[in-house]
Amino acid sequence: MNIAIIGRTEMLYRAALLLIENGHSIKLIVTATEASEYTKSAADFEALADKIGAYYICTSQINKQEHLDKINALDDIDIGISVNYINVISETVVNTFRLGILNAHGGDLPKYRGNACQAWAIINGEEEIGLCVHKMIGGELDSGDIITRDFLPIDINTKVTKVQHWIEDRLPALFNEAIDILVKDNSFVLEVQSKDPKDALRGYPRMAEDGKISWSASAKSILRLINACNKPYYGAFCNYEGEELKIWDAELVDDDERYLAINGQVCDTNKNDDSILVICGDGKLKINSVEYKGKEMKARALIKSIRKRLT
Repeated sequence: MNIAIIGRTEMLYRAALLLIENGHSIKLIVTATEASEYTKSAADFEALADKIGAYYICTSQINKQEHLDKINALDDIDIGISVNYINVISETVVNTFRLGILNAHGGDLPKYRGNACQAWAIINGEEEIGLCVHKMIGGELDSGDIITRDFLPIDINTKVTKVQHWIEDRLPALFNEAIDILVKDNSFVLEVQSKDPKDALRGYPRMAEDGKISWSASAKSILRLINACNKPYYGAFCNYEGEELKIWDAELVDDDERYLAINGQVCDTNKNDDSILVICGDGKLKINSVEYKGKEMKARALIKSIRKRLT
């Protein structure tokens, strides 16, 4: 197939390389300025376009007529694939390509649409996280028929870090699987997305401040928050002696102690593994690694006394 690459991220870059390796032709690359955390830049996409002879456009405004005119002037392009383009793509652009545009979404559609779906799924205690390749409907968010889908099983100890790595590794192959399917059958649909609002769950963006820990919450919900806010994101945090304390690694503990304590109380320190135990609204949490004043360390390297509290 003749394919257009639209968007950003290393995942999209590697998907393009895999498509080329599998005999497809990249005729167009449309990208925009990269986010600070990206490992592939607009310059990398431009270099790829030069190497393979693809037409290159760097813009955050693909919907403008000037770009549509350039795209329409190219040889016939069968389909586009898109990851994390900076703006919503219009139906006019989608219809420029014979088979439209495929979009990749890190959520089990239609249930998890929108932003931060992996973090929301961890917070909600889901048992798996979906990754979908679906046909794009111009002007809409995460709509359109699903072509391929995969799932990652998760549990209460799964960090968003692991989920991100899985998506990064799996997405290029999933795009290729979708293209291979459509080569054989242009009309193939794995699942028609429901248009019933009751079947959809929209995730809205999460901010750094959303990682603030309330020690009155249950140990399970605090652990999910820690895992959902984990690297590469800002991290879940609380206050310790007037400074921000980030918690990067924790786990549930189960003991039969009956106690009276204020939530956030440090109730034990363990010399064997340098962890601490903290009282929550329901249960205790074992804190393994933290970050304090910009330095990562074992929890007990910072807190050695049960006369300390996290707030």
